[in-house]
Order: sequence, then structure tokens, then C-alpha cells
Amino acid sequence: MKTLLPIAAVLAAALALQACNKPAEADPAFGAKVRAYLLEHPEVIEEAVVKLRQKQMLEQAKAQASTVEKYRKQLERDPRDFVVNPNGEFTVVEFFDYRCGYCKVVAPEVMKLIRENPDVRFVFKEFPIFGEVSDTAARLALTAQAKSKGVQLHNAWMADKGLDDAALDRHLAEAGLDPAAVRKAAADPAITQQIQDVRMLAGALGLQGTPAFIVGDYVIPGADINAVRAALAKVKTGEMKRPSGSPT
Repeated sequence: MKTLLPIAAVLAAALALQACNKPAEADPAFGAKVRAYLLEHPEVIEEAVVKLRQKQMLEQAKAQASTVEKYRKQLERDPRDFVVNPNGEFTVVEFFDYRCGYCKVVAPEVMKLIRENPDVRFVFKEFPIFGEVSDTAARLALTAQAKSKGVQLHNAWMADKGLDDAALDRHLAEAGLDPAAVRKAAADPAITQQIQDVRMLAGALGLQGTPAFIVGDYVIPGADINAVRAALAKVKTGEMKRPSGSPT
């Protein structure tokens, strides 16, 4: 891959010159060599396009930095949320719905990210937007009983493509919980308030669907786990300021 970088750099410089209306001297031989190289190594173009798309996405994701900072505490440090690796140095937040197809697709990658980054606090924000079963699942998940089986239940409900009330109870029972007792606990008005608070927070951030991730100052809508990883890398390497409230 190292041999590709000089060519890519030359191409980038040439494009920059053209963009600035400062055309370089014509060099047919060089142009022919570049064309031949790109035909032989089309992955160079693909790599450049991916990096450009990622750069544009991160710039757009950071545009809401001031709003994220305003709600940092509610996003990252709400004691009511279910958090994996609560003592981690860095924080990633996900707004999700158990009946969201894209949430289900990205769920295994979310768990992989958690396993690979034990220094990351991962905050799960229950944001039910797909109907009654979604709302019920969120309420059940926010009970103390369900939180005690948090990752197990999360994975089970995310993996169940036909999630309905019967499936919710089945997975609760498989986790060793009494479905009736969990449903009774889920009727707590405090849980209703928590879900309403998350909806208001999502509205303040302009989130229009699930999943959505917050990493540092970045707001990443959609199931783009590569963008999440890229943003996390920037936070970890100090390219972006450390979120307030994080340990020093």
C-alpha cells in the first residue's frame, strides 16, 4: 500500500492545481503513466473516494458541536442509562430502537467495537420510534431487572428480526427473569419520564431516526460504524478536544 501513496499525492496535487486555475505544464508522458497506473490499480481511486467521503462526513457530523456540548451531561452522564464499561475513559452514545432494522444490522459491529475498546464507555439511549412493541421493549430494558442482564438481553432482542411481545417475554425468561415482574416494573412513571427525556434530547440534536451515534463532538446519523470508529480514533488521539466530564 505504501507504493500507492506517492501516486495518490501527485494526483491530489494535480487536482488542487486545477481547482485553483493554475494548470501544470502539459506532460503527455506523465499523464499516460498515471492513467496506466490507475487502470492497473483502481483501488487507489476507491481508497481516495472512501477517505474523501469519510472526511466530508466527519466535517458534517461535527457541525453540531455546540449543541452536543450544551447537552453533554445528559448525553454521556445520565445515571439512568444502561452503560457498558462505565469506567472507560472515552464515551460513545447510541440512540436506538429494538425494532429498527438498521440498528439490528449494526448491532454486532457495536458489540465488536465495545469488545475491542475496553477504554470506551458505551451509553445506550432507548429511543423507541417504531410503535408499541418498540416502546414496550424500551420500558422493559430500563427496569433494574433487565439492566442486570443488559448485554445478554440487548443482543437477544437485536438478533430477533420478528420481535414482538411474545418474543420479548421469551427472551426475558431465557435470561432467567420473570416476564410478569419485569412488565410490572416497566410501568414505573420514572421510566416514562426517562424515555420522554431521551426523545426531547434527540429532538434538540435534530435526530430524525435510529441509529444515531454521538462520539465526542460528532453526531453520526445512520448505521455507519466506520464513521463511528473514525470519530473515536480522532477523540483518542487528541485531534478533538476531550469531552467535558471525562476523566483526566
